[in-house]
Amino acid sequence: MKHIKLTPISLKSHPVLDERWVHEVVAADSTILGLGDVIVKDRERIQASGGRLDLLLQDAETKSRYEVEIQLGQTDPSHIIRTIEYWDIERKRYPQYEHTAVIIAEEITSRFLNVISLFNGSIPIIAIQMKAVATDGGVSLFFTKVLDTIKRGLADDDEEVNEPADRAYWESLASAKTVKLADKILELCKEFTADLELSYNRHYIGFRVDGKACNFATLRPRKSAMWVAIALPKSEEIDTLLGASDIDLLEYSSRDQRYRFRINEGDPAKHSVILKDLLKRSYDRRNAE
Repeated sequence: MKHIKLTPISLKSHPVLDERWVHEVVAADSTILGLGDVIVKDRERIQASGGRLDLLLQDAETKSRYEVEIQLGQTDPSHIIRTIEYWDIERKRYPQYEHTAVIIAEEITSRFLNVISLFNGSIPIIAIQMKAVATDGGVSLFFTKVLDTIKRGLADDDEEVNEPADRAYWESLASAKTVKLADKILELCKEFTADLELSYNRHYIGFRVDGKACNFATLRPRKSAMWVAIALPKSEEIDTLLGASDIDLLEYSSRDQRYRFRINEGDPAKHSVILKDLLKRSYDRRNAE
C-alpha cells in the first residue's frame, strides 16, 4: 500500500485559518475531540468575569458538562488560569451538572503539562493536543488526549478514611424499614457469592468479603427509600435494559462510573432479575481487575 506523507501546519502562524475556524470545525462535529457523545451547548459564552468561554459542551446522555478553552500555539499561564476560572464559574452557577475543564492547544509543553497534572487531583482537567495537517482536499484536525481526569478508585473503597458505623446508626438516620432494603439487596448478591456481608460506614453501606472492602455497589438508606449505586461503565446494552423496566433510575454518575437507582420496599423482589444481573456484572468486573 502506498504511503502518503502528511504535512503538519501551524494554525497560529497560518494566514487564513484561525481560532474561530477551529470553533466551527468542532461545533460541526464535537465528537472529534474524543470526549464521547457530546453536543455544543453554547459558544463564546459570556462569563461574569467579563471573558468568554470558547465552547460549552454537554454529554447527550449523562448531562455532564465540559468547559472548553482553545489555544493556538503553545499553552501559556493565562490559558490555564482562564480555563480553570471559567470551569469554576460554570460549576458554581449550575451545580446540578458534573463539570470538567478542557484545555486544547497545538502544543502542550511538558512544563505546563506538569502544572496541569498538579491540579488534576482536585480539579477535573482534560488536556488535548491539537494537530493540523494539510491534505489535497483541505486541512484536517487531529485531537489527542494527553491528560485525562483521574479515574477515581472504586467509590468508597478506602474504608480506613471512613468513620465506621453500625446498623443502629443507619436506622436512626434513615429508618428501620429502608435499612431492611439493604438486607434484601444482600440476599440477591448471595445468590452469586455466599461470602458477602454488609459493611456499615457513616456515608454509605457497602460490602465486605473476608473482612475486606468489596464495594462493587453502595447503598444509602433514606427516610422513605434507599439509593443504590452499582459500579459499571455506561453502555447501550444496560441503558436498553433499564429503559425497558420501570425501575426508578437516577442520573448516571460519570465521575464514579455508577448506575444509580432509588428503590422502595417492593422493588428488590419486583426488579430482582435486573438488579441481580447488574450486581453480578459489577461484582465479576471488580474481581477481574
